[in-house]
Amino acid sequence: MARRESYSDTYTGKADKSIRTILENDDDEDSVRKLKKLLLKVINNELTPRQKEIIMLYYFKEMDIVAISEQLAITPQAVSAVMSRARIRMYRIMKYYF
Repeated sequence: MARRESYSDTYTGKADKSIRTILENDDDEDSVRKLKKLLLKVINNELTPRQKEIIMLYYFKEMDIVAISEQLAITPQAVSAVMSRARIRMYRIMKYYF
């Protein structure tokens, strides 16, 4: 069976927009700085190495799921699954701070 190349990047929901808003926000507001610092701390300290690598490529290097899958030599579905688990883990940890 041929590998499916038409995989679409489905991370356009509320969670994705929220994370992108936090990371791209350049306001000097104290609460925004604290939230951004907390998010980066969670990414660096609480995610598995694979989750961290995929989150960094997706949000900081702005690569799409297909490009990440090609770089890491895994399927786009695996990238999607890892991102979902990473997001859930990030939100579970961050909810204790708010």
